[in-house]
Amino acid sequence: MKISQIRWSEKAGWEKTPGVLVNADMVLVFADNAFFQTEACYAQLHEMFPEAHIVGCSSAGNVLGVEISDGDIVATAIKLKHSKVLLTSVDVEPSQNAQEMGVRLMAKLGDPELRHVIILSDGLLVNNNELTKGLNQASVSVTGGLASDSERFGKTWVMADAPAKTGRIAALGFYGNVTIKSGCFAGCEALCAERIITRSEGNVLYEIEGKPALGLYKQCLGEQANELPASGLRFPLSIQATKADKPVIRKLLAVDDVAQSLIFAGDMPQGHLCKLMHANLDNTLNSAILAAEAAQSADRKAAGLCLLVSCLGRRLVMEKMAEDELDVVQEKLGAETYITGFYSYGELAPFNNAMRCQLHNQTIALTTIYENG
Repeated sequence: MKISQIRWSEKAGWEKTPGVLVNADMVLVFADNAFFQTEACYAQLHEMFPEAHIVGCSSAGNVLGVEISDGDIVATAIKLKHSKVLLTSVDVEPSQNAQEMGVRLMAKLGDPELRHVIILSDGLLVNNNELTKGLNQASVSVTGGLASDSERFGKTWVMADAPAKTGRIAALGFYGNVTIKSGCFAGCEALCAERIITRSEGNVLYEIEGKPALGLYKQCLGEQANELPASGLRFPLSIQATKADKPVIRKLLAVDDVAQSLIFAGDMPQGHLCKLMHANLDNTLNSAILAAEAAQSADRKAAGLCLLVSCLGRRLVMEKMAEDELDVVQEKLGAETYITGFYSYGELAPFNNAMRCQLHNQTIALTTIYENG
């Protein structure tokens, strides 16, 4: 595996870097700039990498190595030696639900040699909880993330061998002699006792144990409730179907004072257990270490790639310390592993290298790719 990385800026355009892999098999692109939305952006990438599958999405911050950048575009070109990739995509259609789209995507990539799939999905127009249900039917490991639009929450864009588009889901399949591992951790601690969701609809939480959800949430937050909804990024909820299940983190998006409800970045199923959590800097950084340990190769000298998808909420919690989580990931994975990725509206990953992919918030999800041989 050979890897090269370049950056686009409004002032200079694409970097003229020696050793760019013009014969790359795939290019991962992450963008926080409107140029990404244009046909010219894809045309330039295709001209530079004519043989490559080009896939990427809009971000709330781009990751290249141990640096986070805004207002630019980053691209990582990969030349494979012992494996291959295929790219497919679907666009949101009113007549088809997200679960069906997930099934369709995996069917397009279906092959006995399929080892793993990376998903980049629109972060606002797709029910990504339902999408994971369709993806999981194929019994192939899946990771990835949801495209974002920083704190604007306007439109999100996905590129898949064509100019970027809203409402798109891209699926990149890996085949052959390749080892792919993942690590996914949130780093939140419980603040209040476990309770039961007694009334909800989709991602809107109305009642917890028969009481208005907003009132109970404010009661637990105390003075922090005066800063809602912004303070909600530090106080997500964990949910789980039963005590035996691993909890999944859901971040708060908005509050409805009239309906006394809470609106989250993922489904809040009625009957699930929920618990108020708190995100702080120490726990957030520790979760990055745990994720890297789960995803690291046995051989730290092996050349490889790490796709890092971290929640926008984590970046807002860490503020100026956000790059610290990139430093600890690089330290754990070793200098020969190239890192790229983005800050997202949601993370797609299983727990502990299990097969079932889930939608997470306030989480860091790492996917490492190493060729064998």
